[in-house]
Amino acid sequence: MTVPSPHRSGTDTATLLRCAGRSVGRYVHRPRLDPRLSPRPYLHPLTTLAGVPVTELTPDDHPHHLGVSIAVPDVAGGNFWGGRTFVRGRGPVELDNHGEQRHAGWLLRDPDGFVEELSWYAAGAEVLRERRAVAVAPAGGAAWALGVSFALTNVSGAPVSFGSPATNGRPGAGYGGFFWRAPRTERPPRVFTAAAEGEEAVHGRPARWLALASDDWTLVFSGATDRTRRDPWFVRAREYPGVGSALAWSERVPLAPGASLTRRVVTAVADGRLDHAAAAARARRAVA
Repeated sequence: MTVPSPHRSGTDTATLLRCAGRSVGRYVHRPRLDPRLSPRPYLHPLTTLAGVPVTELTPDDHPHHLGVSIAVPDVAGGNFWGGRTFVRGRGPVELDNHGEQRHAGWLLRDPDGFVEELSWYAAGAEVLRERRAVAVAPAGGAAWALGVSFALTNVSGAPVSFGSPATNGRPGAGYGGFFWRAPRTERPPRVFTAAAEGEEAVHGRPARWLALASDDWTLVFSGATDRTRRDPWFVRAREYPGVGSALAWSERVPLAPGASLTRRVVTAVADGRLDHAAAAARARRAVA
C-alpha cells in the first residue's frame, strides 16, 4: 500500500477552543487532506490544562487517524474512515470509495464551543447531513471536559446503513463513530473501566466510562446518553493508543430516509495518571 501524503497544499481553517482562560484545543473545520484519508473536520491538537498533548494527527502507523473526529468505515459502501476498506473474503483493499465531510455552516461559535452543520458526500452525492455540537468546560482539579455530540440524518432519499470491518467479516474490528487517537507514550497506557482492567477485558464491551491513563495524562470517556452507553468501546493500547464509541460493532445499523441517529460522548482530560477512584470522579463531574 502506498501511504498518501497527508496534506494537500493550502491552509487549514481552524477554530480555537479555550477553557478556564486557557487554550486547550483547535478544531479544523476545513482541512486540506489527501482524498484517501476521507477528509473530515477534526480536533487537534488537544492538550491538558498544563499543555500536554493528548491527540495525534496522521501518524505513520495509521495516516487516516485525525485527532478526534467522527469517522465511519462504511456508510452504504462509502468509506468515511480513511485508508483501505475491509472487503469480505478479500481483507483490506484499496478502493476508490472515500467519502468527505464538508463544513456547511455555523449555528453557534464561541471560544468554549460551537454548533456546526456538515454534509457527508460519497461518489459526489450527499448521503448524510449532520448537526455537530462541541463544548468545553472545567471538570474539577487539573482537568477539563470535552463534549462531542452528533446527529446524522439520512438525506440520500434511499435507505442507508452503517457498517464496520467487523460487520464485513473481521471479528473485533467494529470501530466507527466517535474516535480519539492519542499520542504514543514510552509505555502503553493503562486502560480500565469501573468493572474491568486491561485492553482485552474492556475492548468490545459497553461501560458507563472508560479511562486511558499514561504517566502524563488521563482521558476518561463517558457515554452521555442511554443510547450511547449501549455502544461497545473500541480500544487499542499496545498497538497504538486510541478509543472509540462503536456504532456498528457486530451488525449493520440501518437508517431510513429522513431518519436520524444521535450520539454524545464526554471526555475528561486530566493532567497526570489518575487512579480508579479519581477517574470515576472525573467521569461523574464531566457528564454532570
